[in-house]
Amino acid sequence: MKRRAFITLLGGTAATWPLGDRAQQPSKVARIGYLGLTSPSNHAARVEALRAGLRDLGYVEGKNILIEFRWAEGKYDRLPALAAELVHLNVDVIVTQGAAGVLTAKQATTTIPIVATAVGDILALGFVQSLSRPGGNVTGLTFFNPELMAKRLELLKEAVPTMTKAAVLLNPDNPASGPILQEMEMTAKALKLGLQPFEARRPSDFEPVFAAMANQKIDAAVIHEDGMLNINSKAIADIAAMQRLPSCGFPEFARAGGLMAYGINFPDLERRGATFVDNILKGAKPGDMPVERATKFTMVVNLKTAKATGIDMPTSLLLRADEVIE
Repeated sequence: MKRRAFITLLGGTAATWPLGDRAQQPSKVARIGYLGLTSPSNHAARVEALRAGLRDLGYVEGKNILIEFRWAEGKYDRLPALAAELVHLNVDVIVTQGAAGVLTAKQATTTIPIVATAVGDILALGFVQSLSRPGGNVTGLTFFNPELMAKRLELLKEAVPTMTKAAVLLNPDNPASGPILQEMEMTAKALKLGLQPFEARRPSDFEPVFAAMANQKIDAAVIHEDGMLNINSKAIADIAAMQRLPSCGFPEFARAGGLMAYGINFPDLERRGATFVDNILKGAKPGDMPVERATKFTMVVNLKTAKATGIDMPTSLLLRADEVIE
């Protein structure tokens, strides 16, 4: 057969092949369930970091991946129903953060992989069997919460050398609250400070709690990294400012008007979390994927608040700050 005739025949034959045999079938659109402790606006930077990480790995929303968002708005009692929705949708992986988010997701499913993009003390809280080989359906990124809170106490003492009595504000509904006090008490003892815990479950608790701090002559307060406290950063910062009470919490807290902050770079963790999601979607088992530790921390000083509360912020702190708000 002549070459031209062969090509013509081949072309005609190809035209009769079923389309499915000639073209690659569309790959499955992966579905991620995102269980958020706070709100879209509060977690905007974190969500964008996750999306950026996924884009870098070749994912395009609406094309080969969909993200189903569910937001608790800082109300932990909403989490079980939201997690159940994601399980009902049969998502391929659940992304969440915080001890409350991971615990709720873990209680909702033992089969759907769970990526914790930021959770304190993942091993101590029993979410994994070990950092190197988590076992089960949970993996992700962790940080040592008690150590972080102790660091905030140290920074407050440096900013307010006359401080003798400090408060720590916790949400007792957060499973991570338990181990924090022991570590902070050790740090307080080393700094020769009295340490008093105060609890807030909801925004209506803030005013009476801070009034109790004033009655007990508290010199400064450390704010725990918690979804409910985080979404109410401005309310807490405003009350602390009204009482001229120096405070140290998470970066969002200082940006909302708190005196200072030392915390995890959460957008960095969310971006790194995209790699865990990618590996799981490609077939990796979460139980075989080692947990990674947070490596980037952010220190924020709010000079505007310092001036309003009459605090002369030491130069040593300002030089170490990653962000100074004036």
